[in-house]
Amino acid sequence: MTVVQEQQRLQHSSHEEPVREELVLGNPSLRDVTARIASIVESKITPKYLATLTVTGGMAGLGLFALYYTIVTGIGVWGLNNPIGWGWDITNFVFWIGIGHAGTLISAILFLFRQKWRTAINRSAEAMTIFAVICALTMVLSHTGRPWLFYWLLPYPNQMQMWINFRSPLAWDVFAVNTYFTVSALFWFVGLIPDLATLRNYVKSDIAKKIYGVLSLGWTGSTRHWHHYEIAYMILAGISTPLVLSVHSVVSFDFTVGILPGWHTTIFPPYFVAGAIFSGFAMVMTLLVITREILDLKQFITMKHLENMNKIMLATGMMVGYAYAMEMFIAWYSGSDWERWIFINRAMGDYAWAYWTMVLCNVISPQVYWFKKLRRNLPLMFVISIFINIGMWFERFTIIATTLHHDFLPASWGYYSPTWVEISIFIGTFGIFLSLFLLFAKFVPVIAIAEIKSILPGAQPKHHHGDHHADASAH
Repeated sequence: MTVVQEQQRLQHSSHEEPVREELVLGNPSLRDVTARIASIVESKITPKYLATLTVTGGMAGLGLFALYYTIVTGIGVWGLNNPIGWGWDITNFVFWIGIGHAGTLISAILFLFRQKWRTAINRSAEAMTIFAVICALTMVLSHTGRPWLFYWLLPYPNQMQMWINFRSPLAWDVFAVNTYFTVSALFWFVGLIPDLATLRNYVKSDIAKKIYGVLSLGWTGSTRHWHHYEIAYMILAGISTPLVLSVHSVVSFDFTVGILPGWHTTIFPPYFVAGAIFSGFAMVMTLLVITREILDLKQFITMKHLENMNKIMLATGMMVGYAYAMEMFIAWYSGSDWERWIFINRAMGDYAWAYWTMVLCNVISPQVYWFKKLRRNLPLMFVISIFINIGMWFERFTIIATTLHHDFLPASWGYYSPTWVEISIFIGTFGIFLSLFLLFAKFVPVIAIAEIKSILPGAQPKHHHGDHHADASAH
């Protein structure tokens, strides 16, 4: 091949589409990445941000007032009745635990599988996990009726020489959820340390420098620090990964160990785990679309990231749909008249509206993601993510309400409707969740600066984003 032909080949290849879509647009330098993400923390609070925080703070205030009213009056102000002793409280508890699962999945499992597309979205997902578990703990503590005696659920030495009932799945929840919260918080904070040190060096305020300096734990960026950091992060990722599977399995035992038609089934643990990942990814999608637009982070949160998440939602949505079908099949195949009746009642009884809302949102709506053009449609993915979370809430409500509202005795059959107190508490949990996320997005790097830098072409000379990079490095 002549020199002229070689130059023509290189010129032609430089205009070809890259083999893989770039995960960071615009080919920024390392300094550009730091300045762009850290400037969010340093910039002034905008009226739009303040107005949004005011609304979410108002929602949180309403929920806290309803919680206070519940505590001083008693849970009789809720719509619970006989036989429905669980209502929106446990529905919301399982819902928020499910929301918290995607954060650990995105960060830990995708980190262990070396998926580079996680780097732009893992920080938001990890923070979402922490805030969702806080909301879940709020619901389960208020359900006890006397939350100031929460320590009775802990196995501690006491003057009566009594232990908690270890056979109760509610006690298992205490261990599972607290373990999950502790490990997730450590995983989130350890990942933040290099970026907090970056902010310590970037911000101008002396007070901010001292705060970020304390939180960064003396990080200097030395080889020794990076070595210890990577080992710690890997260990926490390894611990977090089985927690994704175990915690929601334990939560499902709240139902599975109950000798009730519709609950006493072995499909619940994998069914709940798939649903938790499904709803968690949908909530991450909702938050990322908003964050991407408001903070103008399209350069780092690209369509490639969002499309990959849509593919996972399509896969987990199919798993959830399969679980719905298997539940129906198992009820029929069991030969139990009670099991059969429960599932027929779900689809055709008093709560049929909730069941078919669940099917429409969870099984039907994600099917649009079979088409690439629709997977990359921003308004559509935002709407579908909201639909999925509505559907997953109705799934938990359907499991609880339809199993309990027709007891073994027709004389104790009842219909459950929430009161304004329960509705207010649920609105309040969303207010707490969104307020914490807004504060996080403002004062902590919402994008992992150190991890984004690690996937740039300049940081990895052997890592090629496309054909033109490969040709340039080869010649």
